[in-house]
Amino acid sequence: MEPTTVAIDLVKHVFQVHFVEPDTGTIHSKALRRAQLLPFFTNHPPSRIVMESCGSAHYWARKLSGLGHEVRLIAAQFVRPFVKSNKNDTADAAAIWEAAQRPGMRFVAVKTEEQQAMLALHRMRQQLVRFRVMQVNQLRGLLYEFGVVLPQGRRTSIAAAKIALADLADQLPAMLTDSLQDQLSRLLALDEQIQRIEQRIMAWRRSDEACSRISEIPGVGLLTATAAVAVIGNVHTFKSGREFAAFLGLVPRQNGSGGKVKLGGISKRGDVYLRTLLIHGARAVISKARHLPDHVKSMLARRPTNVVAVALANKMARIIWALLAYGRAYQAPVAPPLPA
Repeated sequence: MEPTTVAIDLVKHVFQVHFVEPDTGTIHSKALRRAQLLPFFTNHPPSRIVMESCGSAHYWARKLSGLGHEVRLIAAQFVRPFVKSNKNDTADAAAIWEAAQRPGMRFVAVKTEEQQAMLALHRMRQQLVRFRVMQVNQLRGLLYEFGVVLPQGRRTSIAAAKIALADLADQLPAMLTDSLQDQLSRLLALDEQIQRIEQRIMAWRRSDEACSRISEIPGVGLLTATAAVAVIGNVHTFKSGREFAAFLGLVPRQNGSGGKVKLGGISKRGDVYLRTLLIHGARAVISKARHLPDHVKSMLARRPTNVVAVALANKMARIIWALLAYGRAYQAPVAPPLPA
């Protein structure tokens, strides 16, 4: 007998539950407070619980799975077409239930606490790096107004800024030099925070066997390996490497009608952060032109560098999926023997 499908619309305080009795067809729509949700499903028969993949969804999925229920998450863009009327909690819960009934619906893998913690470290590091870039650019612009041109590069520009402030200490107002010194101190503090986060990420990569295996792929470094394992969750959610590459938005966008299909640029769907890391890793591989295979060199002769970088990122994504799905180690391609 198929378990009852129960849809939950997740919010902060009041949750909307929607399900249909399989025997009688009676529709149940119930609002539960946050403290009532777990007791309700503790006393509920084992069911298939469906939720949108939104904030706190993975937390509630782990909690409800611990109660013996089968939990599935649906991406929000797949739920929106099934909202029949004005948007509210009741309509959203009914739309989630309706979307879960569709054959071929795609579900999101539930992440573990370790995977979510690793993604949290990546998000914190990403924000700190962005703030550091903003601070350096502001420092560069402020000193430029007083005739100081800082060199390119973060480290060299900070070192040059220290020397410039020491030289201009007697010429600039004290309130400005003191504030600029504070900004330099903030930059040093940001460097230390980012370094500590990277050390924690590196420690997790060393302890995780999957991260160590995919780190052997050219272009997959510390950040890409840990982010890939954390984003994928359960690798068997994707049927193939192509499906994983499509999830990351590394495949052409299709627009067709009447049997004619036009291919455009990449779709840019899925996780923007991981896609960016893969493309940057592909650019790093291309920069080492002496070690490139012949087919990549021929692609660079025919196509723009960015197009080749995206193609390599697509291949890297497929290799990552294959290594994780089959538990294999990376093997570098063997060059064909030269003709006699």
